[in-house]
Amino acid sequence: MLKILEAMQAELKKRPHLLRLGRLFSQTILFKIDSDEFYLTFEKGHLTAIAPGPSRKTPWRFAFKTDAAAMDAFWVARPDPGFHDLFGLVKIGRAEIDGDILELVKNLRFFKEFMALGREVKT
Repeated sequence: MLKILEAMQAELKKRPHLLRLGRLFSQTILFKIDSDEFYLTFEKGHLTAIAPGPSRKTPWRFAFKTDAAAMDAFWVARPDPGFHDLFGLVKIGRAEIDGDILELVKNLRFFKEFMALGREVKT
């Protein structure tokens, strides 16, 4: 999973429109897949750090938690209904979002497009 996140970080650097969308987003988020935790630190839309967890000392603003099979289904080029969107995963019970939901909603397009970068790096 770390390799995929690092590839997404590299892809993000190539996307000026996405960096523009995230220019006001400077937070650390928790991304949990099964029992693996990753703390993604964004600074003005740039993914500046990927820290593996778990860590009780690392503060995060919101968390996206899911399982590996759901993320694999989300990251295919043409995902099935329910797996096409982060909130779709939540709706079908395959993911949950914790923490400051307002921070997520304020930066929703940026975060959704960042997570969708996994579709390109996995192919």
